[in-house]
Amino acid sequence: MSSESTCPINPQEFSHVVYVGRKPVMHYVMAVRHHFEMDGADKVLITARGRAISRAVDVAEAVVNRILKGRVEKERIETCTEVLKDAETGRERRISSIYIILKRKA
Repeated sequence: MSSESTCPINPQEFSHVVYVGRKPVMHYVMAVRHHFEMDGADKVLITARGRAISRAVDVAEAVVNRILKGRVEKERIETCTEVLKDAETGRERRISSIYIILKRKA
């Protein structure tokens, strides 16, 4: 599948990205925590597509309100629709995406 995106955030511009999928929420929460605590990241991008969007929101909320409470805050949240084109059939599909940027508090 090839993709066409008009999303305002490009994950390739971030050095610390967590892609949320089908695993349990705490796997991703610990990955975000690792980026902040072990890697010393100032910002972490959490991104997800389709059905995983609600899980990405749960991850962000758990990090901000429980795991790193008082040390991390939400900087920016963007949603967009990506158009994916199947190479075999040529059929286009629109898939919603979310990008959540968390940053270390000053």
